[in-house]
Amino acid sequence: MSKVTDWKSLTYVVVDVEGNGQQRPELVELAIVPIIGGVIDDPVSWLVRPEEPIKYMATAIHGIRNDDVADLPPFAEYRADVLSMLDADAIVAHNAHVDVSVLHRQLPDWHCREVFDTLKLARRLMPGLSSYKLGALVDAFNLGAGLTRELKPHRATYDALMTAALFVQLATPEGDSPRRLEELRIQAVGGGDDEVPTLF
Repeated sequence: MSKVTDWKSLTYVVVDVEGNGQQRPELVELAIVPIIGGVIDDPVSWLVRPEEPIKYMATAIHGIRNDDVADLPPFAEYRADVLSMLDADAIVAHNAHVDVSVLHRQLPDWHCREVFDTLKLARRLMPGLSSYKLGALVDAFNLGAGLTRELKPHRATYDALMTAALFVQLATPEGDSPRRLEELRIQAVGGGDDEVPTLF
């Protein structure tokens, strides 16, 4: 008989990226939120200067302007710190293929061990909701209660914290037993149901 594993046995890092809106998007902002022992830790974030300018439509979504990053270092200066933060058992992200693909372009030698996509998890574990966009799920589960007003939707730190809260909510439903790691693995993978990326 296979061993049943508590989902809290893994260490996770929740990631969210904001891009410059180019055809091959470059990183403008990255936030990482660790989840250790099932507990959400403090976020770490980086705002960086991309090689290509930030397009207007990207700024309209996340609010980051070219002037905001003009004097900042490029991503390469933070590479070692980011790799250190990404050293966990698994990555968590909402519509994860977007974030993971951008990170792979910035970190071509980085190996992503395992990915849990909260978009897929929410669709499969909570069927029947009208929307599975992160903002709609934040409202549905009241995940933003008590969050500082300084944090804004579509900025990396806010979105990473809300994705972390969503992942914990899905892994430990209110009034129910925590889900098994094996169940989360089954529900978090699969293809063909990703939403069209809107952050880039």
